[in-house]
Amino acid sequence: MEIVSLDPTIHLDIRYATSNNFVGRPVYPEARAYLQRPAAEALVAAQRWLKGRGYGIVVFDAYRPLSVQKIFWEITPPEKRMFVADPAVGSHHNRGCAADVGLYDLKTGAEVEMPGGYDETSERSFVVYAGGTLEQRQARDLLREAMERDGYFFVYPEEWWHYDYKDWRDYPVLDVAFSAIKPPRKD
Repeated sequence: MEIVSLDPTIHLDIRYATSNNFVGRPVYPEARAYLQRPAAEALVAAQRWLKGRGYGIVVFDAYRPLSVQKIFWEITPPEKRMFVADPAVGSHHNRGCAADVGLYDLKTGAEVEMPGGYDETSERSFVVYAGGTLEQRQARDLLREAMERDGYFFVYPEEWWHYDYKDWRDYPVLDVAFSAIKPPRKD
């Protein structure tokens, strides 16, 4: 399910469709974000809750084809692989059950700063990182509250932005190109 088809107020900043990512080049042909429908609906629920607090969700990544996961694994040094799932078992992203998200300010549309940058491979990415400013930590914690409050998502402890959908085991690892994903039928 394409996330913005459920709620177009969710912003997309799909870094893997640009060179602004740890690979240094685009690995997606277009800036799209897909999740399994229940996960997408849970993300929309988090978006609604955040709107009442002056924020919205920005999506950096969601479903990721297994072929892209293999690229990530191959270029990541072994000592940094805690930040990348082994393609031999697949990522929750490969199942359409993980979302990499941040916040944006509803008034300005600007992305909200967190203690560490998206896809940063350092301790600044950890959910318990005590550095950064108070405002950055509060924003990170608000994002976590929004995503975990209904029990549908849980954060990956080493990445403040990465949230796994609770039922990820119910979905297979996929290697489907974005261009091959068909929109749901309207009955």
